[in-house]
Amino acid sequence: MKKIFLKFIGVLLISIFLLQSSVAFAEDTTQLKNQQSQNNQKIDEAKEQLNEIKEEKSETMKQVEELTTKISQYQNQIDELDEKISNLNTKISEAEDNLKKAQEEYEKQEELLEARLVATYEAGETSYLDFILSSASITDLISNYYLVTEVATNDAELLDKIEKQKKEIEESKQALENSKKELATSKASKQSAATQLQSSKKEKDNYVSKLTEDEKKTQAEIEQLQADNDKIQKELKAAEERYKKQLEELKRKQQQQQQSASSSNNSSKTDTSSETYNSGGSGVLQRPVKTGSVTATMYYSSGKYHGAIDYGVPVGTTVYAAADGVIISKGSLSGSYGNYLVIQHTNGLRTWYAHGNGVFYVSVGETVSKGQAIMQSGNSGNSTGPHLHFEVRVSPYTWYSSGNDSRRDPRNYM
Repeated sequence: MKKIFLKFIGVLLISIFLLQSSVAFAEDTTQLKNQQSQNNQKIDEAKEQLNEIKEEKSETMKQVEELTTKISQYQNQIDELDEKISNLNTKISEAEDNLKKAQEEYEKQEELLEARLVATYEAGETSYLDFILSSASITDLISNYYLVTEVATNDAELLDKIEKQKKEIEESKQALENSKKELATSKASKQSAATQLQSSKKEKDNYVSKLTEDEKKTQAEIEQLQADNDKIQKELKAAEERYKKQLEELKRKQQQQQQSASSSNNSSKTDTSSETYNSGGSGVLQRPVKTGSVTATMYYSSGKYHGAIDYGVPVGTTVYAAADGVIISKGSLSGSYGNYLVIQHTNGLRTWYAHGNGVFYVSVGETVSKGQAIMQSGNSGNSTGPHLHFEVRVSPYTWYSSGNDSRRDPRNYM
C-alpha cells in the first residue's frame, strides 16, 4: 500500500513539472512568435523605406538629367546669341562707316548744287533761251543748244542724285537704329539665359550631391557625351557653312541624274543597294554594314534613351556611306563616340558612324557616294563591345541625353 502511494506521489510530481514546462514553453513560443511578427513588420518597413529611397534616387537622377539638358540648351542659346551679337556689332560698324561715306558724298553734292545756284543767280536774268538766241552762227546755235541741254540734264541729275542720297541716308540711319535695338534685345536675352544657366547649375549640383556612386558615374558619362556633342555641334555648324557650295553642287548633280533617269526607261540604272537593304522605310538610306544584326535600337533594354541603332559586327568590318553626301567631320572622342565620322546629305539628313577602329578611307571635305567605303568599325570610346553606332539627325541637329532632340530612328529612312 505504501509503495502504491509513493508511486502516485511521483506521478503527480512529474505531471506538475511537465505541466509547468508546457506552460512555460507555450509562453516562450508565443513570445517568439510575437517577436518574429515584430521583426517581419520591421523588415517590411525597412523594405518599404528602401523602395522609397530607390524611387527617390531614381527621381533625383531624372531631375539631374533634365537639368543637364536645360543647361545645354541655355548654353547653346548663349552661344547663338554671342554669334548674333558679334554679327550685329560687325553690321553696325559697317553701317556706320557706310553712313559716314554717304554723308560726306551728300555734302559734296550739296556744295556743288549750291555753287550752281550761285552761278545761276550771278548770271542775272539771262535764261537758257537767251543764251541760245545769242549765237553768232548756226554752228554756235547748235553747239550752245547741246551745251544748254547738257547743263540742264546735269542739273536735273544732280538734284535727283542728292534727293536719292538723302533718302538712302535716312534709310541707313533707320536700319542702324533697328540694328542697335536688336543688339540691345539680344544682350538682354543673353543676360536672362546666363541667369537661368547659373540657377540651373546650382539646382543640378544640389541634386547631384544626393546621387549614389553608380548614379554619379552614369551622370558623369552623360555629361561627357553632352559636352562632346556640344563641341562637335559647333564644329559642324561651321563646317556646314564651309561646304555649302559643295553640297549645292552635289544637289544639282543629283537633280540632273534624277531628271535623266525619269526621262529614260532604262531601269537597269536604278541603285539596287538600297533595294537590298530596304526594310520598310523610305529607302533614302542604305544599311551602313553588310553583316551583323541590330543589337540596340532607339531605346536600350533598360528603357534608357539611345537615339541610334547599333550593329554587332567584329572590329575591322567595312562601313559604307548610307547616302551621297559630304564628309563634314571626322575625329576621336575617348569619352563618347570614339573614332567617328559625320556625313551631311543634301536632303538635310546628317548621319553619324561611331566607335570605329581608327581606319578611315575618306577625308573631311570629300564628297562621297552612297555605298562607298568610308571607315572600319571597332570598339573605341564609350563602348561595351565591338559594334557600329549608326545615328541619324535632322535640322537643327540637337542632342540631349534625355532625348526630345533631333535624332531619328535610322530604320525609318532605310
